[in-house]
Order: sequence, then C-alpha cells, then structure tokens
Amino acid sequence: MNMKRRIAYILLGALLSLNTLAQPMVIDRVIGVVGDFNILQSDIEQDYLQLKMQGRYVSPDLRCNIYNSFIERKLLMTQAKIDSVEVSPDMVEMQMESRLSYFIGQFGSEEEMEDYFSKSIFDIKDDLREAIEEQMITDDVRQTIIADVSTTPSDVKSFYRSMEPDSIPYINTEVELAQIVAYPKYSDEAVFMLKERLLELRKRVQEGEDFGTLAILYSEAPEAARRGEIGFMMRSQLDKAYANAAWSLKAGQVSKIVESSFGYHIIQMIERRGDMANTRHILMNPKADANAKQKAIHRLDSLKTFVEADSLSFEWAAKRYSEDPETSVNGGLLINSQTQASTFQLDQLPTKDYYLIRNMEVEDLSEPYESTDHNHKLCYKLLYLKTRTEPHRANLKQDYTLLQDLALMNKKMDVMKAWYEEKKKTTYIRRDQAYTHCVESGQQTSQR
Repeated sequence: MNMKRRIAYILLGALLSLNTLAQPMVIDRVIGVVGDFNILQSDIEQDYLQLKMQGRYVSPDLRCNIYNSFIERKLLMTQAKIDSVEVSPDMVEMQMESRLSYFIGQFGSEEEMEDYFSKSIFDIKDDLREAIEEQMITDDVRQTIIADVSTTPSDVKSFYRSMEPDSIPYINTEVELAQIVAYPKYSDEAVFMLKERLLELRKRVQEGEDFGTLAILYSEAPEAARRGEIGFMMRSQLDKAYANAAWSLKAGQVSKIVESSFGYHIIQMIERRGDMANTRHILMNPKADANAKQKAIHRLDSLKTFVEADSLSFEWAAKRYSEDPETSVNGGLLINSQTQASTFQLDQLPTKDYYLIRNMEVEDLSEPYESTDHNHKLCYKLLYLKTRTEPHRANLKQDYTLLQDLALMNKKMDVMKAWYEEKKKTTYIRRDQAYTHCVESGQQTSQR
C-alpha cells in the first residue's frame, strides 16, 4: 500500500470512529454478519451521509471503505466478547451527554435537533449511547493489541526515507510563545455589587423564575446560551469549590454564592446519576475600574523595560511575576492544547495574538494588551516570541517528533492489519452479495 493511500486510510478511520446518529429514512436490512454481530444497511448509510454533509470528497469506493471499517469494528467487538471487556456506564453517559450538548449547540436548540432527526430526545440519546458504548469497547480492545508497539530512531529514519516526496507533511509557520500575565485588582465594592446581583438572581429563581432563562440573560459563562447547563460531569472534572457546592444540592435546589477559579457562581442541580451530575450555573466576575486596569498595564510595562535592558530574563520574570500559575512554572511557556506541544501554527492562535506576533522578530516582546485567560477572566498579557520556523517540508532535524508520531501510527496500522487478517481466519464472516466486491486484494474472509 503506497504512503498516500495509507495516510488517507488513517484519516478515514479517524472520521468513521465518530459514530453518528441514524438517519430515519433508511429501510434497514442486515448486509453483513461478523461472529454474533450484524452490520445493518443503516450503519453504512449514516456514515456515508455524514461524510457527504461535511462536504468531503465522495469517492466511488467510499461505501466499500465504510463497510470494511464495520467488518473490522465487529471483529474487535467479537474479541471484546471473548475477553469480557466492559466499559463504565457512567463514562458512557458522560460521553453521551457531552456529545448531545455539542449537537444541541450546533442545531441551536433541542427542538430543532429533534425536528432534524425526526426523533425524540430520548431516542436520540439511545442511539448515541449504543454507538458510544461500542466505540469505547473497541477502543479498549484496540489499545490492548497495540499497547507494546514502539519505534526506534532507526524505525523513524526508515519510515521517513520510505515516504514519497509529495506525501511528506508540509509544515506551516510555527512559533513558540511565552507570556507574563497580570490581573487587574478588583475593589471590595465591585465584589460586593456582584454578590448583590447574584443574590438578587437567586431570589428570583426561588420566587419562581426560570434559572435557565436568567442564565441566558446574565451569565458570563460560555455555556450561557445552553441555559447555563454544563452537561453530566464527574466531580473530579470540576473546579473543587464548584463541585463541593453542587454535590451538596438536591435536584432543583440552588446554591449560595460560590467562588471558584472561574469567578462567582450560583449553581442549580439538575440531576445526579451515580458519580456524575448535571448542573447549570450563572457565572459573573467583578468589573475592574480604569485605574486597576492601568496599574496592571504599568506592571507589565515595567517588566518589559527590565527584560529589554537585559536586567531580567523573560523566563525568570515570568516565573517570579506572572500571575498565571499554569504557565509561570515553565517560564511563561505556552502549551498548545490541541497538540500538547509548545509550538503553534499561526492559525491556531487567537486572533489578537496572531496580529500581535505576525510581524515580530524572534526574542521580541509585544506591548501589554487586554486579553482573557483559560477561565475567561479579564487579564493583561505581555507576549514573548521565543522561536519561529518558516514553512517547509517535514525533516528529521526540525520535525523529528512529528515524524516519530507518524512512524508509530504507521507501525500500529501494520500491527492492526495483521491482527484483523488473523482474526478473520477464525471468525464467521458473511457479506451480502451487494458488498462482496468490497473485499480488498489480499483479504480473505469466510463467505459461509
């Protein structure tokens, strides 16, 4: 299999692992059997339609690729049955609620989503729950199979040399950034006024007003548009102060004012399920006055002067004076949440950061500017451009980690392919006549 085709299969596999909701217009029938598991026509059509709706290129053999992916998925489920692999119902429920919240956000409301799928919210939840459970089980089996797969430097070099020139990834401009953060100090009066406002909202809920409506109108949280609902979460996933307050509530009850790392909240318990809870909240933060903002800017201006005069290194200044605990310990170095690396492509940066650094030279400092932190709190930042790499084809010197990841992915694919072929020899597989042409060259499946 050539490298382009292999990379295409990697991407397709990633897409198909995201199970979608069944389309009701499909007339269902069994089109394949793997061990004790059936493959339905709707299984194929729902993935096919999802890919089409995403505007992706629809190749003539797309349905075959999807069909073969289901064969492999059911082989994993067969092994899971042998090994008695199970997943926590609480984890399935948490994943289901998370995806459901995402879908509702995309449609705009629960009602619009129900209209689109011509299903009730309960049926949609059942579809999601079943798909997520299967995905989690097959992921567990797959991880067991490839757990011991690793690569050596020699493997990485061999993989890189085997790549066709036009299949070597093209790396856009990447930067490493560090920051010093300063928060404007809030006056006692600002905090008092905020608490008074939250107490007023709490009283309105207790007098019969709808908490969700008030969250839409007044909450500063990202989930305000979802009536303040955050979805089912485990206690350990939440801010400690928030979780302690939430877990003390019964369904429908509203907390007193809670101060967390995100700001000040009132919380309403919606439902508890085992170790998880679904809550909604109204979040507010005090408003800093112009004097407090100016003081924060002045602190950063002073640090910039000392760094540019070589009186302080930026790393030391960040460790000593930055008020962001997550980055100060690393000398202000920012970590890319998408890749967990310290590099960012320019299009991965917030708009304001992009415009600040695009014309900066390495080791330049930005002017202090207004921003928000990872908890959406107002702050001021001083950015330092640590490194910049120009656009290029990946190479072993500059991009070893990326190539190592690709080599490892390729090796895992080889291990999984060999496992599938061995598993097919001992597993009953029946393909519908309409899909017998989907057997790839070199693949032998039982047609009993």
